[in-house]
Amino acid sequence: MSESDLVSVTIENHVADVRLNRADKMNALSIPMFEAINETGKRLAKDKTIRAVVLSGEGRAFCAGLDLANFSDPDVFADPFGPGRGGFSPNFYQLPGYVWKAMPVPVICALHGVAYGGGLQIALGADIRIAHPETKLSVMEIKWGLIPDMSASQTLRDLVRLDVAKELTYTGRVVQGEEAQQLGLVTSLSETPRDAALEMAASIARRNPNAVSYAKYLYDSSWHGDDLDGLRTEERLQAKVLKSPNQIEAVMSEMEGREGNYQPREFTSFDELVREQD
Repeated sequence: MSESDLVSVTIENHVADVRLNRADKMNALSIPMFEAINETGKRLAKDKTIRAVVLSGEGRAFCAGLDLANFSDPDVFADPFGPGRGGFSPNFYQLPGYVWKAMPVPVICALHGVAYGGGLQIALGADIRIAHPETKLSVMEIKWGLIPDMSASQTLRDLVRLDVAKELTYTGRVVQGEEAQQLGLVTSLSETPRDAALEMAASIARRNPNAVSYAKYLYDSSWHGDDLDGLRTEERLQAKVLKSPNQIEAVMSEMEGREGNYQPREFTSFDELVREQD
């Protein structure tokens, strides 16, 4: 399969419908799958017309985790963090999860079947997770004598208590939909998670795209930070939004009872906002 075959993307009404497309292997993460997810995420971030992303998997599962065939690849297994794969952050293996966290628009992940190991870590990079009640999830790396290494250290901490994260990591036990929601691993449950995710994304896409993206950056940058720094960031971003063309259009469209006609968002990465602040 080519890279474009492994991850399919359909863009409609400013929503990118992204689907892992290795259904015969339950979307297991081969090296080409890593490459396809990474390149897809980077490409979508550069498209200023996209306002929301829905991430899901084709076939019987969202993602079964690491393809064990990777262990037989002599080049990768001999030097897993060699040139092009390690020595930078996020590295080659971390990016499939972190690229969604860094995406300058909301990412909604629809889960079904299983989300094991690396598959779960990809889902954790999304802003919101909607799961079928029978979905099975596991921080499964311990099964292979490994630690979570696809950005879970920077995403799981925002969802569950530290002791819960440790218990799930130490044991690798499988949790299902209802418990996953209670623990905070998933946001909500649905019998049709992809449809629910697309409906939510469509609702978000009808809002001021700059305000939505700034809100994501505001929470992600200040959630674990200093109060005063967070308040300053809040003020700085609101000053950029107030009286902007998109904010005025939001007011006018609400008053006139019509869909907003918004301009594309102003930036392609949160790094641009950080440079402005500096």
